[in-house]
Amino acid sequence: MDRDGWVAVDDGALDIVMVSQAVAIAFAAAMLLILDRHVQVTFLVDRMPRRIQAVTKSIVYFLVLGLFILIVWRLFVFGHYMQTGGEGSGNIRIPLYPFGYGMAVAFIPVCLVLVAKLINSLARAVGR
Repeated sequence: MDRDGWVAVDDGALDIVMVSQAVAIAFAAAMLLILDRHVQVTFLVDRMPRRIQAVTKSIVYFLVLGLFILIVWRLFVFGHYMQTGGEGSGNIRIPLYPFGYGMAVAFIPVCLVLVAKLINSLARAVGR
């Protein structure tokens, strides 16, 4: 705000970019996982026998699923905390709780995709 009480146009730009990035990352995660466009480092696993690869992938998918379940849970807690506290962004006071809840909802499909990949990997490990 300048000395005359006017808010400069660019004061809220950082706030808008911040919440836009959160939305873009959260909602793109499931699609990237479905399309297998995420980063994988598999130079060691690719040299293992097929069954060992499937077991290793099953363990990794199980651990990542646990991580994303934890992320979803904590984002709902974060959204509730922001809602009850009336938190807003720094300059233009955009309420932040819808973004916490939105990110939590956006990561639920990630969990579902990980469950499908885990089941597929376990089926390969068993030999079906």
